[in-house]
Amino acid sequence: MFKHFFMLETKAFFRSSALGANLAIKIILGIVATFYAFMFCMLGFAMYPILKEQGLNPLEVVNKYLIFYMVFDLTIRYFMQKMPVMNIKPLLILNVKRNTVVHFAIGKSVISFFNAIHLFWLIPFTVALLINGHSPINVLMWHFSIAAILLADNFINLLINNKDAVFYPVVGIVLAAALCWYYDWYDVTVYTQMVFSAFYETPIGVIFALVFLALLYWFVFKYYRNRLYLDTGLAKKNDIAKTENFGWLDQFGEMGVFLKNDIRLLKRNKRSRTTVVMSVIFIFYGLLFYTNAIEQYRAPMWQVFAGIFVSGGFLFTFGQFVPSWDSSYYPLMMSQNIKYKDYLASKWWLMVIATVISTILASFYLVFGWKIYMLIVVGAIYNIGVNSHLVLLGGAFVKTPIDLTSGKQAFGNKQAFNVRTLLITVPKLLVPMLLYALGFYTYSAELGFILVAGAGLAGFAFRNKMFTVIERIYRTEKYKTIAAYKGT
Repeated sequence: MFKHFFMLETKAFFRSSALGANLAIKIILGIVATFYAFMFCMLGFAMYPILKEQGLNPLEVVNKYLIFYMVFDLTIRYFMQKMPVMNIKPLLILNVKRNTVVHFAIGKSVISFFNAIHLFWLIPFTVALLINGHSPINVLMWHFSIAAILLADNFINLLINNKDAVFYPVVGIVLAAALCWYYDWYDVTVYTQMVFSAFYETPIGVIFALVFLALLYWFVFKYYRNRLYLDTGLAKKNDIAKTENFGWLDQFGEMGVFLKNDIRLLKRNKRSRTTVVMSVIFIFYGLLFYTNAIEQYRAPMWQVFAGIFVSGGFLFTFGQFVPSWDSSYYPLMMSQNIKYKDYLASKWWLMVIATVISTILASFYLVFGWKIYMLIVVGAIYNIGVNSHLVLLGGAFVKTPIDLTSGKQAFGNKQAFNVRTLLITVPKLLVPMLLYALGFYTYSAELGFILVAGAGLAGFAFRNKMFTVIERIYRTEKYKTIAAYKGT
């Protein structure tokens, strides 16, 4: 049966209407994966001699900081790893066992680059341990134990993506442990190191690691198996209906209609409300850079990078998904006599207002000095003048629909968060960083402020011209976008 499922998946890929785009993405991802695999392999071979030269015990150091690697891996998985997806409705009316369907879907998540990448550093490091005289049995049992623990991240990710009761406790525990470690209240690495070291010192400990992995798999299997029904999610909770007119927006004409829809979306939908929460969290992102807690972040380019994110949290989290927010009714909307300019302007003003509010809320950064806050202010100007147009421009080409009815995940359905949106985000950050570095290293930080703010003001001055260009591109891509949204 797994063979038949695999054939169906293959046919679905090659018969997709977006075959060309999917192949291009696969090729790009393959190149990126090869690069990271090579880097991890070099890391695995280099760790042992480097740590040994510094007079440290390589195995003890790896065991101590492995917990940070696992948390980082889980974070990357949450945002980047695709969830196992199958078109199960046709299968549920056939003579196919539900257990088989669930096992195949979960198995798809196991065969993932996010699981294989760990082996590219773990195997070389294990070989280095064996070459340097460590006990073969102890090393191999430690190797399989760590591999099982890292694979467990895959199943934890499946749970936190679909079960709020797992997501919030996991996030709470991680944040609490991180704060305690940062302020030297409680060092969690002391105890995690003991656990990981036990896998080496007591080879039989591999049994506990494998049992833990098996229990997680069983729990994930039961969770999905119990929800594998055609009518799952059809029952709706009755609630009191509320109407909000937002009549004060009528003064903006047709643009006011779109603003009303966006405000209602932000208030009522779980996925879109998350963008507001994330934009508030981004305000505190600058603390990593401006407190000098991490030496590498003291470089001027990283300082303006933080300023862009502090003020542009909403712009990046909400703006990059325009017009995906309206994907469910986009074909209907395009059949109406609406002006693209009003539609785009409503999104633009929403991002501008959110950027201004974020900048005002971030005024507490003045305690670090006026230059630090100026980095945030010029970043906000650049976001308003340049990045606000770039996210709208990117939306014309990133045609990933968002399922607003999927409200069972802590951060909603992350279909729209993919490598393509990430690649489009890169130029929005590099240009201000290069402009600030150019001014900083050629004359002073003040010149860097002027260059970044000047680029933002220039973009704002030519916003009408930019809207004309963006509108023309949206019209050109109109039918491709409709086809992409209907293709789901």
